[in-house]
Amino acid sequence: MDFAHREELKAFLGENPDIQLLEVLMPDMHGLLRCKRIQRAEFGALFDGGFSVPRTVPLLGIRGDMYDGVSQSEIGGDPDQILRPLAGTLARVPWYETPIAQVLTSYARSEDHVEWLDPRSPLLRVLDRYAKDDLAPTVVTELEFYLLEAGDEARPRPLLGRVPGTNLRQDGIQYCMPDDLFDCDAFLNDVRLACEIQSVPLTAIHSEFSAGQWEINTHHQNDAVLAGDHALLLRRIVKGVARRHGLGATFMAKPFAELAGSGMHIHASVYNGQGDNVFADAEPMDPPRLMPTLRHAVAGLGDTIDQGMAIFAPNPNSYRRFKAGAFAPSGASWGYDHREVALRIPRSSESNRRIEHRIAGADANPHLVLAAVLAGIHAGIQRRKDPGEPVPREADLSEDATTLPTRLDQAITMFRTGDILPDYLGQLFVDSFAAIRQGESDDYHGRVPDLDYEWYLRAL
Repeated sequence: MDFAHREELKAFLGENPDIQLLEVLMPDMHGLLRCKRIQRAEFGALFDGGFSVPRTVPLLGIRGDMYDGVSQSEIGGDPDQILRPLAGTLARVPWYETPIAQVLTSYARSEDHVEWLDPRSPLLRVLDRYAKDDLAPTVVTELEFYLLEAGDEARPRPLLGRVPGTNLRQDGIQYCMPDDLFDCDAFLNDVRLACEIQSVPLTAIHSEFSAGQWEINTHHQNDAVLAGDHALLLRRIVKGVARRHGLGATFMAKPFAELAGSGMHIHASVYNGQGDNVFADAEPMDPPRLMPTLRHAVAGLGDTIDQGMAIFAPNPNSYRRFKAGAFAPSGASWGYDHREVALRIPRSSESNRRIEHRIAGADANPHLVLAAVLAGIHAGIQRRKDPGEPVPREADLSEDATTLPTRLDQAITMFRTGDILPDYLGQLFVDSFAAIRQGESDDYHGRVPDLDYEWYLRAL
């Protein structure tokens, strides 16, 4: 990891003398950016490596709970954990009235290494495997989210445009509607400006099929850790700018039962030491031949889908995305230029040949999703298995039965007992992550929701 030092802080404050407060962003296993706000007098300690937080911070549940099952030899007594700021992430926060800066941090073990409990650590382990084989992945993230109308009702409502000349809300499919861009121009422009300030490289923004839903993409990166950082920062930017505009934003996987869920799609390609795409065909043709190394990678991804579902779909709500006709994969299918499959080979040049992994929800931790996806690709290349024939491009999968795990508890069991991911991600991480997910699942299902009263209280 490339940690920042006092020289970077000094240069930043020289250009931003009004900054008196710094938000220290601490990613946890869930993909949330926990945050401390510190005064200017404390900035130096952070950049000198003398700033610590409780070691349990990255291991908290989404509500801040601690769950049984995390190694007490690691967290017993809740000792201090050193935080180190990451180079190049110190930036202003433009959606506040107060002049405030932010910096991403890592849970450090030494000057050059991160602790296993840092959510980037599993990805770093996977990237070490690639480096030893003289391979290097390039990845892209695509995130979907909903903008929410302001209101004080008990349930959220997606932000819909209004039919011109009326107060009617515009329901229905609105994919890539220019009117949506017009209606949300101020919000979208502030997202763009914030991304420029915080060095998050955007490409496309468009309205999605469901009304109120958007997709926002970043540039491809040959540093997968940086790509994960960009996704974390992008989610923070979208939510922060939305609040500045009196709106809400959510990356929940399925915030509305009747509307499509929100996914996080990962595009991944792999290059050898000579800079050649190992998925490419030396003799391009249309349609492409889908070369053996590409097929091996697809097979590895297919083998890791079930055992990675606790990462791809980490919350009970996440599993509401997976049903027929819901614009989400139903099984471990693959195919060329087909958007209903789980593993899609997009149309592209051979030098840009890649796999699109379409399973993860927008609620998942980007670093862990990238780790699991790249582990599957690497394992597939090593094992040289074949995934079988791809789904024909004209095939309709909208009515297919769902064969993916459909409940979090089932996914946790598969994650614990997997034959690939524990080896790649590290057993200590797997045990701890599974314990957090299991504790949260037990907590969630132990509550009595209003639906129980609506369905059962009068009848029983």
